[in-house]
Amino acid sequence: MTAVPVSTPAGLEPAFDLVGYWPVLVYAAVVVVLAGATLLATHLPWVKPWKPTKVKTMPYESGMDPVGSSRMLFDVKFYLIAILFLVFDVELLFLYPWAVLAYADGGNPTWKTVFGGVVFVEILIFLATLGIAYVYAWRKGVFQWR
Repeated sequence: MTAVPVSTPAGLEPAFDLVGYWPVLVYAAVVVVLAGATLLATHLPWVKPWKPTKVKTMPYESGMDPVGSSRMLFDVKFYLIAILFLVFDVELLFLYPWAVLAYADGGNPTWKTVFGGVVFVEILIFLATLGIAYVYAWRKGVFQWR
């Protein structure tokens, strides 16, 4: 059975054929089966430690015995640096696709003439906002480790 081409505004295109998606379905099925088998295998008595001892139930991290309480309080600076990292990382996620679309060869020239200036101004506003946030964090002493 062959797929009959379909006439679209873009021209004559091949009809949708579901047969091309079989590898994806097989891959998804293998992933689900392996994940389920792994979860089930953890409950088999000859796989899991079925004789818990004090050593087996002790917390373990990086080959070192735990020292002190696990309920230790952390300084707020850790969280502030992490949030600032995420903010500037997200900035890169916005800038990279824009730069590729705006400066790629062979792009749609109509899009660039209609939306290019508007998007460029939006990017400048976005960068100015991030610059103001950076200066604010700097003035508040977030980057000084005490």
